[in-house]
Amino acid sequence: METIALTHKDLERFWAKVDKSGDCWIWQAALVQKYGMFRVTLNGKQFMKKAHRIAYEQLMGPIPDGRGLDHICHVESCVNPAHLRPVTAKQNAENRTGANAGSTSGVRGVHWSSARGRWNVVVGHNGKHVQGGSFQSIEEAAKVAARLRAELFTHSAA
Repeated sequence: METIALTHKDLERFWAKVDKSGDCWIWQAALVQKYGMFRVTLNGKQFMKKAHRIAYEQLMGPIPDGRGLDHICHVESCVNPAHLRPVTAKQNAENRTGANAGSTSGVRGVHWSSARGRWNVVVGHNGKHVQGGSFQSIEEAAKVAARLRAELFTHSAA
């Protein structure tokens, strides 16, 4: 969605919904899938726009074409532009926390191999599975998985 010009009244209404008391600026109004949403009227039509995108555009400028915004802080309701960066969809997917859905280990990139009786590290990158090895402890496997992601990914915090 392109950058829109908000009226002074819209901007006052927008910033009144933001709690800036902490490092993250938390959106205090409507949320959809954990993301803040702000109602905007343009040419007589109302629509919803993600609050973090509005904050970024107002304080940092336009979001480059073909880019989304990555919450570096991993707090979806945060609208602090210092916690946002323009990224591709791939880069945004790289910088996430937690294990994959359905993970039995609870650690991203680590699964138990009954056949080997060890924890295996496998990190997905560019549609391929990159093997990181097998380990006796889940802690060791978790460290290797994090190190492998740091080597492979351009936008991973862990």
